[in-house]
Amino acid sequence: LLLVFWQRYKRDKDEGMKARELREFSVEELQHKQQELIEELFNLRFQLATGQIENVGRIAAVRRDIARVKTVQRERQLQSAS
Repeated sequence: LLLVFWQRYKRDKDEGMKARELREFSVEELQHKQQELIEELFNLRFQLATGQIENVGRIAAVRRDIARVKTVQRERQLQSAS
């Protein structure tokens, strides 16, 4: 059980961006970051299809990063509407 928690901690520490880091970005930077992540996800999927991928877990990490970017964008959209 302790090993499972350690693996999750290590995974979260090594990969991905934190939402608080993304909140410091400007709107343009967030859009640029989202585009970069989408392109990276495309490349990772292509590598997966051709059998060239080294770290399959990176796909999930990039997907989570895209979700974080979209969440921060939505938060800002709701703040500006209020």
